[in-house]
Amino acid sequence: MLDREETIAALSRWNDAWNDHDLDRVMELLHDEVVFENWTGGCVTGKESLRKAWAPWFANHGGFRFTTEDLFVDEKAGKVLFRWTLDWPSGEKGREGEPERRRGVDVMHFRDGRIAEKYTYSKTTLEIGGMRAKLVAETR
Repeated sequence: MLDREETIAALSRWNDAWNDHDLDRVMELLHDEVVFENWTGGCVTGKESLRKAWAPWFANHGGFRFTTEDLFVDEKAGKVLFRWTLDWPSGEKGREGEPERRRGVDVMHFRDGRIAEKYTYSKTTLEIGGMRAKLVAETR
């Protein structure tokens, strides 16, 4: 198990890997049996499945950048709450390519010194081109 300082250092290196758009380095901190649930509710299980799911995003990254807003580490439980800002080209319909800022939180559970569970939550209001925009859920 990682102690608090080791966890903070590992997540700092991990965030650097994200901002360098280096998928191999990002994958290093993930447990082989990782479970990832993204902000849309999509879920991927297993490190290699997650690599395949993320590969297109990294290949066409558009220069995305994550900025750490806050980090809470529960060393005894092996859990982390990571609050972040994501800056990237928008993919929202009718606003594609405009500068977008999204804020969210990752809840991460560690096992064997690696991230075994990662749950991502995003605010439903974001900024596109400096203006607030609401995400609209599709209805069926």
